Amino acid sequence: MTTELSPPVFDAFALQHRPDPYSRYALVREATPFLDSGFGVEFVTRHAECTQILSETLWSHRDEAELFHPDAAKVDLPTSFLWMDPPDHTRLRRLVSKAFTPKSVTDLRPRITALVGELLDAALEKGTVEAIEAIAYPLPLIVICELLGVEDTELVHRVGPHLARGFDPDFVLSPEECTNRDQASRDILQHFRELIALRRREPKNDLVSGLTQVYDSGDVLTEDEMLATCVTMLIAGHETTVNMVGNGLLAFLRNPEQLALVRANPELSGPAVDEVLRYDSPVHMTTRTAKQDLVVGDRTFAEGHNVCVLVGSANRDPRAFEDPDAFDVTRYASSAATPRHLGFALGIHYCMGAALARLEGDILFEQLAQRVRTIDQAGDLVYRPNLLIRGLRELPLTLT
Repeated sequence: MTTELSPPVFDAFALQHRPDPYSRYALVREATPFLDSGFGVEFVTRHAECTQILSETLWSHRDEAELFHPDAAKVDLPTSFLWMDPPDHTRLRRLVSKAFTPKSVTDLRPRITALVGELLDAALEKGTVEAIEAIAYPLPLIVICELLGVEDTELVHRVGPHLARGFDPDFVLSPEECTNRDQASRDILQHFRELIALRRREPKNDLVSGLTQVYDSGDVLTEDEMLATCVTMLIAGHETTVNMVGNGLLAFLRNPEQLALVRANPELSGPAVDEVLRYDSPVHMTTRTAKQDLVVGDRTFAEGHNVCVLVGSANRDPRAFEDPDAFDVTRYASSAATPRHLGFALGIHYCMGAALARLEGDILFEQLAQRVRTIDQAGDLVYRPNLLIRGLRELPLTLT
């Protein structure tokens, strides 16, 4: 006589597990690489299977907007190249990359270094700060606004959290959250319409000006394409990095010996960024749709099947990472065969802003280690309700 085992219950997205979804991921991950979510997609829990899906172009990212946001057309939000397949994705990414060059990121090092110094000066002078508002938010917000040429940082600070929450599936949002997201979308689109028009008349040395002038064999960005690109880069360029910085500060708070390692070995500040992205990723999921019948592991997915790649689970998979629940800034310090984390995705949708996020984190963690001797918790941690872009809303710290 045999007994049929019940499928594991997935509850990592429950609000009470927002501070620690990882133990819940582990229960499902150890039971199965694939699990029906109950809302039209199948969860993928393990690193190998997630890597395969993110790396292959036969898995489309095109349908996530429709799957998660079936009523998005109401706000007339142009479609970003994030949710396109080749050849449209290839064309837009090529054009955007002509304006957003590696040199434009490298040239930001002096400004980011000075800004990090100012933020740490102010935090150390106060002693006790709410570190999200004092450090994690202003750093990427100011950098991405200056890079794009956006002067109204207060507008971005106001609408950013609503837009980031809006990446979550509509069915987990309250009516108020949907209204706030839609209004935030309208506000930021109007701002960029006006800014694009101004930069066409009066170009400056910023990314919006560059996008208005980008040209490749007769091909240019349309108005809608520029709007979608600007909004995407604005949100991806600061909301995810806010969480990377906040999660990194929390990791160093809980693992002071790792901060001491960076203090003794400043070259570890760069590898520390990758470890933060693996250990406590700002992005926890992304979807893909099979463009034809596809085999992943021992499973065949029919054309049109939707999957949800659980980045947060894959980055803690013991099949890929030794002692995955440990925060270890030396993990990516050598050329050893440590598997790639999925914090920046893979393949054609690899994050265009990865170099900028790495630079911001590298400079911050190095200065933090050199200038801050101790980090102590100064109050309760408060997490945002967000599922996809996960991070802290409040991180009270005492820095000395």
